[in-house]
Parts: sequence; C-alpha cells; structure tokens
Amino acid sequence: MSRPPVDRVPAPDERIDVMLLLEGTYPYVSGGVSSWVHQIVSGFADRRFHIVFIGSRPEDYGAPRYQMPANVVGLTHHYLFAESALPAPKEWRGQRRTAEVVERLHEELRRKQDASARAELLARSLKLMREDMTLSYLLHSHEAWRYLTEQYQLRCTDPSFVDYFWTVRTMHTPLWTLADLAERLPPAQVYHTVSTGYAGYLGAVLARRHNRPLVLSEHGIYTKERRIDLFSAQWISDNLPVLERSAGQTGYFRELWIRMFESLGQMCYDAADPVIALYEANRQRQVADGADPRTTCNIANGINVGPFAATRAQRPDTPPPVMCLIGRVVPIKDVKTFIRAVRVASNRVPGLQGWIAGPEDENPDYARECRELVRSLELEDKVKFLGFQKLVELMPRIGLVVLSSISEALPLVLLEGYAAGVPAVTTDVGSCRQLIYGLGAEDQALGAAGEVVGIADAQALGMACARLLGDPASYRKAQAAGIARVERYYTQPLMFDKYRLVYEDALARSRCRAQGQADPVGRVAAILRGDAPWPGQEGAA
Repeated sequence: MSRPPVDRVPAPDERIDVMLLLEGTYPYVSGGVSSWVHQIVSGFADRRFHIVFIGSRPEDYGAPRYQMPANVVGLTHHYLFAESALPAPKEWRGQRRTAEVVERLHEELRRKQDASARAELLARSLKLMREDMTLSYLLHSHEAWRYLTEQYQLRCTDPSFVDYFWTVRTMHTPLWTLADLAERLPPAQVYHTVSTGYAGYLGAVLARRHNRPLVLSEHGIYTKERRIDLFSAQWISDNLPVLERSAGQTGYFRELWIRMFESLGQMCYDAADPVIALYEANRQRQVADGADPRTTCNIANGINVGPFAATRAQRPDTPPPVMCLIGRVVPIKDVKTFIRAVRVASNRVPGLQGWIAGPEDENPDYARECRELVRSLELEDKVKFLGFQKLVELMPRIGLVVLSSISEALPLVLLEGYAAGVPAVTTDVGSCRQLIYGLGAEDQALGAAGEVVGIADAQALGMACARLLGDPASYRKAQAAGIARVERYYTQPLMFDKYRLVYEDALARSRCRAQGQADPVGRVAAILRGDAPWPGQEGAA
C-alpha cells in the first residue's frame, strides 16, 4: 500500500494567487493534462499557486511523477472515498428545511433553465452544510431517510431499493466532504479547475463562498468521458430484467450517475468565467451542455517546440518502420485496436514494429488483456511495451505517432511529434482532424500531417500507417505540414500570452469584488473569441 502523501500548508500570510483544482491528475498521474498543468505552473513563475489534488483513495497513488516548481506554495490532498472521511453512526432527526432546499436544488438542476436560481440554492445549501447539514445528516438522519424513500417511490425504475440506497449514498458523500474541504482551504484570489466533475464542483463552492472568480479549462468534455466510462463500468448494478428494457435502454443507476455528473458540470459552468475549451467543437458542446455563450472561448494547447525540433537532426534519412502509441495503457486509448492495426500494417511493411510507450499501472487488468492479445495474434516479436519514456529521446526512433483513442481533446503528443518531424495517424476524435488537416483555409493550405480514420477500425488504422511508411514522398509532405502547423499555431508562447490575459483579468476582477464592485460577464472570453480588442488595441484601425 502506498503511503498517503502529506499536505503542504502555506504560511498564514502567504498570498495565493491561483488555486488549481485537479482531479486524479497532477502530480501523481502522468499524461497530457498533467503535462499541461506543469507547463502552466512553471510558465507563470511570478504567480503563487496552491494545488488541490482530488483522488479516490490514498492507496491508489504512488510517488509523484512531477517535481513541483518553487512557486507552488501549498498542496492539499483530498480523497473522495477514504473511509476516514465517514463520521461515526448516530441517530439524528434532521431538519425539514434542509430537505426542502435539497429538493429545490435538485429540481432546478433537472429543469436546467435558471442559472441564478441554481446559484442561490447552491449558496443556501452550502450555508446549511456549515450549520446543521453535515455528512451525518445524509448518512444517518431520519429526514434524509424520508427524502430518500420518497424519491425512490417517485422516480426509481429499478426494482432494488438496496441498490438505490447505496448508489445515492455513494454519489452524494463526496459532495459533502468537498463542501467541508472548502471550509478548510486557505482563501485564494482566483480558482482554476481543469475539469468539471468533482473538481469543478469544488471550484463552484469556493467561488460562491469567497466571491472570487473561477476559471475553467476543459481539456476534454468531462461529462462525455464519464458517460463512456459509466456505460462499461462493471460495478454498477442493472437489476431491471433484460426482457423489460427497451432496445438500447441504459440501466437506471448508470443514468443516475450520468445525471449527477451533468449536474456537477452545470454548477461549474454557472460559476465559471471564462469557460475555456481547447477547440471550437468542444466550445459548442459546452454551450449545448449549459454554459453561458458569453463566457466561452478557446485556447489551444501549445508546446515548447525547441527541444523537439532539435531532435530532427537525429532522424534517419528514411522513416523508421515503427508505429508508436504514446499514452497510458487504459481502455479510453483503445490499445487493443492499435495492436490489431500492427497486425494489419506488418503484412505490408517489412520489419514493422509497434511500440506502446506509456505506464500500465492505472488499469492492470486492461494492460494484461492487451499483452494477452499480443500473444494470441503472435506479435511478440513486433509489439513492445516500453513503459514511460522521455519523448525527446523516443521521437527520433519512431516513424509515426499513432492514436487509436475513443476519446481525446487536443493531444499534446501529436504536437510534440510534429515538432520532432514525426507525422501522425489518429482516430477521428477530439481535435485530431483539426490537427491533421488544419482549421480554416490558411491552416489547411499547409497540407495534411498524416491521416484520420474511424474509431475502433483496426483495418483502416493499419492501412493508413502502411501507406505513410511505405511512400517516402507522402511521408515527407506530412512531415513538413506537421512542422509548419505546430510552429505557426501551437507554440507555448502563444498559449502563455492568452493565459496571461486570463489570469490578469481574473486577478483584476478579484480585486474589484473585494472592494464590492461588480465585474462584467465574459470580458476576457470576448477578447479571446475575437469579439473585443485586446487591451491596448482599443480604437486601432
């Protein structure tokens, strides 16, 4: 069992400019989001950050994967499902007014119409949590039991009350513990969450409690990703007999979990300004899911091109016959489709290798299944599991970056590959089509930096890899397009300029609120959308 990490508490008089709220990522889990967080903290050395890491249980995490910069002045750990968070059982009557507020909040979340009503009810709920609606109210009070049984009779379409009872308890307990955490955290000038979900809910609670700005940077659409996870989750009970379900009907408890994450997302969208997406399709999805269009904008990821560009001189004259998946060995990366694609491509490219460069410890069962698939396809001499790799050392040795994912946002690994002169083949997820073929006429004129294929189509993925690796002229064109695209549109300085504007605006609004002044909705989002001029450019021709 891993040893629970120790919180790092800032000095009482130490200023916190930005509190970063992170769910299951930095500094304990490597990946694109964690790399981005490290970029941001390192890139704004003049700002003081406090990091809140939200995890499942202490034993689920090992040692930190990142050395945190000196401007991280505080670190708090919170585990949603730790047994130590549960109070001792005791009988408690509970307040009727509490149930009324909870019922009204749930009703407003179902209606999805009035953000101000939701905000007012959330504020009242938080006040009650501080006064008399503690976690013991949810777990042990007569009033909570009455409300729970009433809701079961009104709404539940599954025959099992026992499963309903434990599902509701499991869903709501973390929300109480997060509200309690919000009481204990030191105040910050600005709160910044990199997802909705539990971290986004905590951000909404902190923003409402302290009347400070909340920034949301969604790398992927959290509710969409949780829906994917929940559809395949084995721990959720589906007790309705198969013959009583409609075709394609989702089990009641899966839908209950999905609706909860949708509600958490709505509360985060209500509180956040700006709401940042990585690309336009996700911004439109945020609006469809309830974000105020005035607060939404895009900031694409950017990378430090220099270290990767320096590796181009190490590349051989002909592309190495290596297709490489760089990422965690987890179901959302669909590593099994990649392995099957290696089988397809190896029949057409002599000496082809398929490398999988990423940790296997997040989902050991899935990693074992992937290794078994390699053996069943007799690919032991072609597919290599490399574990974590330093990418600047890996890039000169591979011919293609391959993503077989069923969900992505704007993957940094594609940009890093481009900078190193490595084209890509990806599934049609997230911003991958934009990154491969370009966005807008000017970008598209640079050419295709690889190919995009359908999700879970091993044949198409393998054939696309074989085409690029087997055609030197097409490969060189894709290589040149990738280099030009990343250097023009996806550099770290471009990203930092935009986030500098976000932080400066949020800190200014925080000072306004401290003085009792109102701040306009969507000011910085309008600038980043191009609907308003950048500071200093007002009145320019």
